[in-house]
Amino acid sequence: MPFSLTLLSPLLLCWPMEGSRLHHEQLDAYKVAIEFLARAIRISEAIPRGHGPLAEQLRRASVSIPLNIAEGYGKRTFADRSRFYDIARGSAHECGAIIDVLKVLGLIAEEDFSRGKNLLYRTVSMLVRMVA
Repeated sequence: MPFSLTLLSPLLLCWPMEGSRLHHEQLDAYKVAIEFLARAIRISEAIPRGHGPLAEQLRRASVSIPLNIAEGYGKRTFADRSRFYDIARGSAHECGAIIDVLKVLGLIAEEDFSRGKNLLYRTVSMLVRMVA
């Protein structure tokens, strides 16, 4: 039997239109986490080769923040949401520690350090309120 789009037409009507957004994208914590992620990627790209593990850990931890916020937002129970928001908060603290190490080693510009720390502080503050 040949495949027919008419069978899918009810599903296609429900498909998100261009410009549609998922609900987690409206969270300020998510927006700030994405802003930090963009900065963290730029920072990691500037880290010299001999410090590759630091760059890789910064990338992994910074990606974890918005991913866990988004996944937590999609959970149905408060306990499930809280668990993912706590993981995101832990990843933000990890990123803060990595940035501290980069500063001690002289591997991060002052602007990136201060702006990165500010974004992390804002993200953690919002996550704490979301769990409380």
